[in-house]
Amino acid sequence: MGVSMSTARRWVERWELQQQRYAVDRETRFTVVTDVVEDVAGARERPLLLDLGCGPGSLAVRLAARLPHAEIVAVDMDPLLLELGRTHRPDAARYVDAVIGSDGWTDALALDRPVDAAVSTTALHCLPERALTAVYRELARRLRPGGALVNGDHFPAEDPWCARLAAALGRRFAERSRTGGHDDWESWWRDAALEQEFAGLLELRERRRTELGGSAGGGNGLGAARHAALLRRAGFARAGLVWQYGDSGVLVALKE
Repeated sequence: MGVSMSTARRWVERWELQQQRYAVDRETRFTVVTDVVEDVAGARERPLLLDLGCGPGSLAVRLAARLPHAEIVAVDMDPLLLELGRTHRPDAARYVDAVIGSDGWTDALALDRPVDAAVSTTALHCLPERALTAVYRELARRLRPGGALVNGDHFPAEDPWCARLAAALGRRFAERSRTGGHDDWESWWRDAALEQEFAGLLELRERRRTELGGSAGGGNGLGAARHAALLRRAGFARAGLVWQYGDSGVLVALKE
């Protein structure tokens, strides 16, 4: 079920463009996440970084460019996106197929030492609150003292008026930044279904989605304050937003 380099490069480029529709100022958010990781772990000789919900390696590639001395373990449950990452940038990370939050999911990562930083972008909002709490507890257990979770995601405001305004700001920013002719989520996957090299991977993807009960839908709707409370309850000493535009933010939690 391998994918050629030229095919992987083409589809990763399309992925990057379509994702700009859904993450306000996506590149700045990536930069903020990487800045925090460099601050927390950059001085260590060989920091171990864990990328949760890595997709085709968008964040892992940027982390590897900034911290070439780091070991990056990138985990996702989507076989097609993982194969695109492995083929397009195999040097960026060790890609692992696992369902985040399932029983024993961190055992599949084969971690040989404590994690210096765990990162994620637009993945953890898909987990229901109970599963997210369990993931936070497991991350607190796996991180070294002084390690951090850095999560770039959608954090809706609790006040309905603020939530509506934040969403409007995000749409306007995306419209100003967007150039014509790019995919959205649905068109990317629709066209991917026509790619012959993807046939086996897409069959595996659909079997897995069926086994797991389908997609996670629109997200858990948790705001930054609720995430911070869950993180502190899970064993993190501090948690809070360090960057935000609209409902797009970067939340950092520190383990002491």
